[in-house]
Amino acid sequence: MDNNLYVDFLVYSLVGFAIMIVGLLLFELTTKNKEFALIFKGNVAAALSLGGRLAGLAIVVRAAAENSVSLSDMLLWGVIGIVALVILYYVTEFITYLFGKALKVNVTIFKAIEQNNIAVGILILLISCSVGMIIAGCLTYEPDLIG
Repeated sequence: MDNNLYVDFLVYSLVGFAIMIVGLLLFELTTKNKEFALIFKGNVAAALSLGGRLAGLAIVVRAAAENSVSLSDMLLWGVIGIVALVILYYVTEFITYLFGKALKVNVTIFKAIEQNNIAVGILILLISCSVGMIIAGCLTYEPDLIG
């Protein structure tokens, strides 16, 4: 048996988990809601929102581990996944604001999560997983896909 296989598995797994932990910390630091505090108070919407972003990131990390040509390549794509999901959160907040303004409803994702609006939590979960799948699907080095 090849011992490098086990070492590679361990190293890639540890890097994947590290990306997830950094992502979790950055998700918590970059949103207005302090979702951990809300979750421990029983806020389901916050758990769905944060869990969805973690699931979206996990999808990206899996694809990065599967398709990357090196450990640094996997790490780079993990960072891209984190940044994309943070940006996505703010884009979604902005789009929600615009829809609310057009419908003459004063609503934001921040307020909805704070008020434990489970529907909004599910929406963020599904958008985050969808973005994770799109990024993961684009993570390839197959030269024939574009040309």
